[in-house]
Amino acid sequence: MNWFLQASAAIYLASGLGAMLGLVLQSVRLLRGAILGLALGVAAQGLVFATLHERDPVPALTDLPQILAFMVWVAAIGLLVLNLRFRLGGLVAVVGPIAFLSVFLSGLNWGRGAFLSSELTGSMSHVHILLSTAGLGLMAISGLVGVFYLLEHKRLKSKRLNARRFQWPSLEALDRVGLATLITGFSLLTLGLITGGAWVYVSYGQIWTGSSHALWTLVAWAIYAGLVGVRVLGHQVARQAAATAVGGFLFLLFAVLGVEILR
Repeated sequence: MNWFLQASAAIYLASGLGAMLGLVLQSVRLLRGAILGLALGVAAQGLVFATLHERDPVPALTDLPQILAFMVWVAAIGLLVLNLRFRLGGLVAVVGPIAFLSVFLSGLNWGRGAFLSSELTGSMSHVHILLSTAGLGLMAISGLVGVFYLLEHKRLKSKRLNARRFQWPSLEALDRVGLATLITGFSLLTLGLITGGAWVYVSYGQIWTGSSHALWTLVAWAIYAGLVGVRVLGHQVARQAAATAVGGFLFLLFAVLGVEILR
């Protein structure tokens, strides 16, 4: 791994541990420090992506480790942007360690195993992968926020209202974050499917190949389309929306990544 990759992995890990301590000790300063650490990790990882062309061999965007690393990077950026409006430092306790593992493993596995067929080439392939992976990253935040919403809802229902010295996002704030990331992530995933169809058409002369990856991804997209429709048009209860966001992302993760790993 180059220096930037090592630095970003270390910073992500430190930010996650800092957020954990902040939650345990109920320290505002530690949570703010965790957010700052996450931002530094994002900046360092951004430099990694900016210097990928200097690697020998140059990692392909179709490599699974690179896809996971980019997905986590987008999720971290999304969390930082949302933190400008809501206090989400506690989420770094989960995002930080996941980002560390993703970046660390991507450095160990550069160039080992393409996620998608190397026969599919061209600029459209890069657009497809970047849009789809960005959508996955934001949907990951939606699912993570759903988990925290369910935990906070359970705490309030059990009336364990322990005093806190830091302000945790309200259920309303968590619900709004989940809705924003769900809609944005689904929109990016939709654009990813469209560009993916164009990519395949340019390569094979047809939009549909019938591959397991394409089939499972289409099913996952259809399920998410239903979830978004119910969420936006059906006025779904927030607790149900949080639960479906968690379940939907787990299914999407398996459909897009798990099927390829097990293939």
